[in-house]
Parts: sequence; C-alpha cells; structure tokens
Amino acid sequence: MDVRRRRSRGAAVVALGLAAMVAVGGCSSAGGDDRAASEAAPAAGAPERGTVERGEAGAGAPPASGAGSPDLRVDQRSIIYTGTLRVRVDDVDGAARRAVEAVTAAGGFVGGDRRHSTADDASAELELRVPAARFTAVVDELAGLGRQERREIHTEDVTEETVDLDARIATQRARVENGRRLLARATTISDLVSLEGELAKREADLASLEAKKRRLADLTALSTITLSLVGSDARTTGAGEETELGFLTGLRGGWKVFVTSLNVLLTVLGAVLPWLVALGVPLTALLVVLRRRRRRRDTPPVSAPPPPVPAARSAP
Repeated sequence: MDVRRRRSRGAAVVALGLAAMVAVGGCSSAGGDDRAASEAAPAAGAPERGTVERGEAGAGAPPASGAGSPDLRVDQRSIIYTGTLRVRVDDVDGAARRAVEAVTAAGGFVGGDRRHSTADDASAELELRVPAARFTAVVDELAGLGRQERREIHTEDVTEETVDLDARIATQRARVENGRRLLARATTISDLVSLEGELAKREADLASLEAKKRRLADLTALSTITLSLVGSDARTTGAGEETELGFLTGLRGGWKVFVTSLNVLLTVLGAVLPWLVALGVPLTALLVVLRRRRRRRDTPPVSAPPPPVPAARSAP
C-alpha cells in the first residue's frame, strides 16, 4: 500500500511538473509572439510611412516631365489671336493717328492703312500687328477711341501643329546631316550624283518646314487687329445689322438708280456729241447733194404738146 501511495504521489508530482513546464513554455511563447509581432509591426509599417512621405513630397513637387516632352501650360501654348473692331468717331484722321501711336507704343506696327475722306462720309481701315501679350490691352484702348459698334475676337490654338513641326524639323535635320556624311564618303561619280540629288531634296524639305515654323511663330508672336474707323455721319451696314425695307426705301433706291442712269447717259452723250457734230454735218450735206442729183437724173424731159387736129367739115 505504501509503495502504491508513493508511486501515485510520484506520478502526481511528475504530472504537476510537466504541467508547470507546459504553462511556462506557453507564456514564454506567447510573450515571444507578442514581441515578434511588435517588432514586425514597425518593420512592416516603415515602408508605408516612407511611401506616404514620398507621396506627400511628390504632391507638393511639380511632376517630372519626360525628356523632350512639350510644356503645355496655358502661358506656353501657341495661340493665334485675331480681332476686328469698328468704332465711330468724330475725327477719323485724328483717331487713326492715335491708334497708330497706341500700337507703336505697345511694340507693334501698322500692316495696312486704307482711308476714304470726304465732307460727309469719312472712314479708315487699319491693319495693326501687336504682340500677343498686349493684345487684350490694345483692343480695349482702341475701343476707347470713340463709340464701339462691333467687336469680334477669334483664337486658334496651334500648339500641336507647332510641336509636330519641331519634331519633323529635328528629324529632317538629322536626315540632312546623314546625307552630307554619305556624300563626303562617296567615291564614284554615280554615287556623287545620286547623293547630291537626295541631299538637295532633303534640304528643300527642311527649308519648307522651317518656313512654316517661321510663319506660325510670326502669327503667334504678333496678333492681328483690323480696326475700322467711321465718321459720325457715315452710314454703314455691317454684319448682323438689319436692312431697311418698305415703299419709301424702295422709292429712294429707285430714284438713286434713275439719277445714276441719267448721269451715265448724259456722260455718254456728252462724249459722243463732238463726234456727231464733226462727222454728222458733212455726211448729212453729202447725202442731200447726192439725193438731189439722183432726182434730176431720174426726172424725164418735158416734150411739147402735139398741134390740134382740125375738125372735118360735113358736106352740105
């Protein structure tokens, strides 16, 4: 019995020892797992913080542009501005002089000047070229010369065409350089002739592209304003204005046409009358003389009447 009790007590002690060992191992493993998790969390979170910091830094910094990519901001776009103005003024010549001064002060020049000055109807049409940066300011200044009657502003964005021309010019220049290198290494006459022809063609294409680029650069750098100045008494019918209708309007138009036609007829008659006098009078006199001679020739001569025949007497 004692032996059995001792064995049971030893087994219980061994079981309690195993349980304690298992409990200690579980606590240590749990603590190790917690520490590993806590250590792994910063390691896993570090890239995320770096990514966020890089994202925040990238949000404030301008986007990096690729090599050769065009700057397509609004202030860097190629835009052609054209404007049309019609202003009614009291003094056409004075307003035209002030317009030229305003354009010259803005750094532009006058491309065309057409004026019509009479006592009742005076007008002037100016073609003005101004820098694109001063386009709006100059238009407002010109509109202030008098009473503005019409304003039309048109824009044309040629940025894509300009970028395409730049790329084509760069490619064509490279082709020209290659042609020149090949021409320098040519050894036979046939190679020289063929390469010279090909090089001349490439240079002509390059010159054409560069001319188009200069034309676009001129149109984008200098805007065009067509300014029409009309006097206070001038009658003009512009686009969008209604045309007068009615009996009196037709009567006035018909009378103007009649007077114009009569003036033309009198002018033609005055031009022809000297010729009629110089040639008509001698010709008329000649015709009269010829007609008289013909009448004399056609008239038969008058013969004497025959003597009367005596009447026969009857026998008694």
